[in-house]
Amino acid sequence: MQLSDRITGLFLAGLGLAAAWGGSRLPAVPGQDVGPAAFPMVIGGGLVLCGVMIAFGIGHSFEVPDEDAETGFRFRDLRVLVPPGLLLFYVLAVERLGFMLTAFFIVGTAAVALGARPRLALPLAVGAPIFIHAVFAKLLRVPLADGILPALW
Repeated sequence: MQLSDRITGLFLAGLGLAAAWGGSRLPAVPGQDVGPAAFPMVIGGGLVLCGVMIAFGIGHSFEVPDEDAETGFRFRDLRVLVPPGLLLFYVLAVERLGFMLTAFFIVGTAAVALGARPRLALPLAVGAPIFIHAVFAKLLRVPLADGILPALW
C-alpha cells in the first residue's frame, strides 16, 4: 500500500502542529529564558515545514528513480539497517569518543549511505556536529560528552 505525498505530508504537518501545541503548554522555568517548551516547539515547527513541503511536492523533481526497485533483492536494500546501526554505534561510542567525533562518523556515514558525494558529505559531517553541539550546549544548556575531542566552548 502506498500513500500519496499529499496525505503523508499533511499527516507530518499535523504531527508537527501537535508537537508544537503540546510544547507550548509546558510550564516555564522561573529564571530561565529558554524552558522545556523550546525544543518541542522547534521540532514541531520543523515537522510542519517539512510536511508542507512534502505535501506540495517541493523537491520532488530532485528524486532519482530507482531502477533496481522492481528487480528483487539488492545489496542496496540493506541500507535500511544503517539508521539502527548508527544509533547503536552512538550508544556504544559516545562516552569514549565524545559527541563531536561520534556525530562526525554518524553524519558522514548517513550522508554517504543516502547517496551524497564525498565532496558534500565531508563538510556536512564536520559542520553538523559543531552546530548541534552549539545548540545543545549554549541554547539548551544540555551537556554532551566531551571524549577525545572536546568542543572549544
